Amino acid sequence: MRPLYFLLKFTLKITLWVYYPRFKNINPPKKRFSRTIFMCNHASSFMDPLVIASSQKPIVFFMTRSDVFTPLLKPILWAAHMLPIYRKHDGEDTKKKNEEVFEKCASILKFGRGLIVFSEGFTDDVFVRRLKPVKKGAVRIGFLALERINWKKKIYVQGVGVNYSDPKVLGSDCLISNAEPVCLNDFKEAFEEDPNKTIHELTMRLEEDMRNQITDVRDLDFTDFHEHVMRLTRKGMHNKDADKSKTLIARWKYSKRLADWMNERDLKENTQILKLKNRLSQYFDRLNEVQIEEHILYKTIRNKRNRSQELFFLITLSPIVVVGLLLNYLPYKLIKNFVEKSFKRPVFWSSVKMLLGAVAVFVYNLILAVLVAFIFDTSLFPILLIGLFIIPLSGVITRNWFDTLSEFKKLKRAQNLNHSALAMERDELLSTIYKLIPVA
Repeated sequence: MRPLYFLLKFTLKITLWVYYPRFKNINPPKKRFSRTIFMCNHASSFMDPLVIASSQKPIVFFMTRSDVFTPLLKPILWAAHMLPIYRKHDGEDTKKKNEEVFEKCASILKFGRGLIVFSEGFTDDVFVRRLKPVKKGAVRIGFLALERINWKKKIYVQGVGVNYSDPKVLGSDCLISNAEPVCLNDFKEAFEEDPNKTIHELTMRLEEDMRNQITDVRDLDFTDFHEHVMRLTRKGMHNKDADKSKTLIARWKYSKRLADWMNERDLKENTQILKLKNRLSQYFDRLNEVQIEEHILYKTIRNKRNRSQELFFLITLSPIVVVGLLLNYLPYKLIKNFVEKSFKRPVFWSSVKMLLGAVAVFVYNLILAVLVAFIFDTSLFPILLIGLFIIPLSGVITRNWFDTLSEFKKLKRAQNLNHSALAMERDELLSTIYKLIPVA
């Protein structure tokens, strides 16, 4: 295990706790040395490998798009267990270069390490709950490795699904679900008889395993409809419009059941569903027009607000917020501005902010710790030890404090307005949803 990978694996646990405070890992691999290729969906660019590396036990290497391997970043990416994968539009002899990478992957598996392959090959610019077509590279690498070791050791392929409520929102939810591993050695005879057929059939099997680990809305025209239904019922994986008293697993399962129900029907031929779909779109467009969020309207019309509790939280925790701002705000702001100016595709923002932000906060607070130790002529170690606890905790409290303050202001504004028409439309839509979509 290379030092940088070791450092990232453990420091990211703290960072991800800040970014995804509600986190769950279902059926996680138990072995650190597993000779397993993990075939994973690619919902959120660089965030996916960060989430998996920090939360799964096995030591893994990552297949990463080759264009990020610049002369400056190449040593860092190498140290973080990343390997380049070349695509046709990279303008190189992709087949030859990928064969070299596949040989390296075979060597990694031979010596008991794992490999993560994001088998869809790309990330949507806008987060969509779906599985894109899966490529055959992962299974091909597995059989190549077995040939290199004369089938003497077992190599597995395992489907993995990463599910976010919203990957770009700080403080949202993340759930990883792992399928049962498939031992490639069991297919030796079939592979030797017809390699291409065996690779294709196993890839299709693993694609179905991956599909079962995530919410997969097959028809892109209905992804918004799926999201709108989840938001109104408050049962699913939406970041804000969800009943957080329900477990993350229960919300994930509802999201999957809803998608499965939609996938099993020809919704484009169902006039009632199409009418509901159109009304939902108009409802959420209306919310945007009057500048009120769905969860704010819900709390207002259902009288779910506890103003005294909100004020108590804001007043009592304000001193901690001052500490949180002092320790976190400046590096966070600098990184935020740098990332949003430097990366054209917003899909990269959240992961790069999280990674660079953690480094910036560490360096910034290390300088502060050295200054405090020098001014008060004391040991640096206990200051760093205390900081390891205070920095992330104060950061989380500060984030929650500002979220509460923002919601406090929005609720106050909402209570001064008449939303009876929206409330009536909301109730009618919910009634129609429960009548037409029998998903518990």
